[in-house]
Amino acid sequence: MKTPWGEKLDKNAVLQEYPRPQLKRESYINLNGAWQYAITASDSVPESMDGEIIVPFSPECELSGVMRTLKPDEALWYSRHFDLPFGFNKGRVLLHFGAVDQIATVYINGHDAGTHIGGYNAFTLDITPYIKDENVITVKVIDYTDTSYHSRGKQKTKRGGIWYTPQSGIWQTVWAESVPEEYIQELVITPLFDESSVEITAYSNKPNSASECIVRVGDVVAYGTADQPIRMSMAGFRAWSPESPYLYDMDVRMANDSVRSYFAMRKFSAGSGHDGKPRLMLNNKPYFHNGVLDQGYWPDGLYTAPSDEAIINDILSMKALGYNTLRKHIKVEPMRFYYHCDRLGMLVWQDMPNGGELYKSATVSLPLLGIGEMSDTEHNYARFGRHNKEGRIQYHNELREMIIQLYNCPCIAMWVPFNEGWGQFDSEKAVETILQLDTTRTIDHASGWHDQGVGDVKSLHVYFKPFEFKPDKLGRAVVLSEFGGFNRRINGHSFNKKDFGYKRMKTDEAFTDAFKALYKKEIAPAYMQGLSAAIYTQLSDVEDELNGLLTYDRKVEKLPVQEIRELFSSLFADIE
Repeated sequence: MKTPWGEKLDKNAVLQEYPRPQLKRESYINLNGAWQYAITASDSVPESMDGEIIVPFSPECELSGVMRTLKPDEALWYSRHFDLPFGFNKGRVLLHFGAVDQIATVYINGHDAGTHIGGYNAFTLDITPYIKDENVITVKVIDYTDTSYHSRGKQKTKRGGIWYTPQSGIWQTVWAESVPEEYIQELVITPLFDESSVEITAYSNKPNSASECIVRVGDVVAYGTADQPIRMSMAGFRAWSPESPYLYDMDVRMANDSVRSYFAMRKFSAGSGHDGKPRLMLNNKPYFHNGVLDQGYWPDGLYTAPSDEAIINDILSMKALGYNTLRKHIKVEPMRFYYHCDRLGMLVWQDMPNGGELYKSATVSLPLLGIGEMSDTEHNYARFGRHNKEGRIQYHNELREMIIQLYNCPCIAMWVPFNEGWGQFDSEKAVETILQLDTTRTIDHASGWHDQGVGDVKSLHVYFKPFEFKPDKLGRAVVLSEFGGFNRRINGHSFNKKDFGYKRMKTDEAFTDAFKALYKKEIAPAYMQGLSAAIYTQLSDVEDELNGLLTYDRKVEKLPVQEIRELFSSLFADIE
């Protein structure tokens, strides 16, 4: 089953766009395309390779050309040659991986260049000591999926229902670039909306660097020092919002290195509207987050979108319906996804991918019926699948990596560290971890249930009964972070014969009528009473789930676009 973009895929030109738009250099070698692969026992080394794989598509998916599932007791090996163009090396050569699921060890010309644990976050290796004019990259991958405590999202060794086909290995762009001996390792960009300024810190790879930094935004130039915040006035700035997604281009120079980046002036917070009700705020005004759950799965690429255009299509399809928010569900996307949300105007709630040991059904399912909520502290670790101490430590390592990686993205409005009790533990500590790194967004600490009374919102999932608004006893904003899930099968565009959803619709007309009635009778009245967000399930069908607004192959829109857009415009007028 292919998407329109998968049908046109050129395996000699796969995902060629620069993968990190907020730290962009001219020196760039894209390493996507044909690699060699082998699958062995986890403790073995391949004597020869099994064949060709198209990177960055996982071996389990159609677009990789392999269609083979990596088992928890196996190792996936990659290999490819690459040459450095004459004059490419300016001092250091960096090798970047957008994401490799789950544990990746990288070898350059037979030398161990480093290991990264965690299947969702980017990592970079300095391969300068091992590099030659002609080189061989070898990558060994181990992926335990749901048989260990590692973060795995909605992947399951035995897929079905709300759990999906597992994927493994390299699933985001691989690329090399050359930098000077001292280079900009990281930018931290903080818009100070109330102060009409922005703060930029360029971190050097050299400890205690005193190199001069120059920041240029349009005709305005500011000077400072590496590793120290540089504050620039943004008097008279244009604010960013989904309706007006204005971005400021920026150039940063440090020593002999220079990068291009961008930022936006916007502010996310929780506060009170003129009606005195707790609300989510955008730029100091109440703003209703009208959104959809976005799993980020593709029938032909699994975790990997077949093209940049496919990502853009998902975002624009939801904007066309009148949505302004995507809840990126249990997955971290490539940086280009967030770039497109930034430039097109789409808020993002970012979930942390779940992990832990196997979940107990009573812990993760009974709260949907209104029973069984509990504390997520030490005495309940086992009930949440979090008995393993090493797994709890790894969760926080990956959470910190995710926050740091995505911090600069203007679109991200909300961090969601836990969902429906899946591997949840010590939510209060997770909130503290986030706040140590980022105080500029709101936090939904426990989406759905097992509320620990922290964070900025009371978060509810309601599927099997009418939603009735109740103010939060702690005075937080109330969000309906999942609801709907109406099932509508479109023959010829479904993954299989299974039919998972929360309410089955037999005709297009029945689906449209039920959808409109849901918003008119339940969501709009709750909005007037103080509801701050509503996240409909979901953007597209995914495997057994037929509750998408788009079919899994993205070829059919199930609702009349203009009609739904007009519905939202009439229901969700601004509340000051």
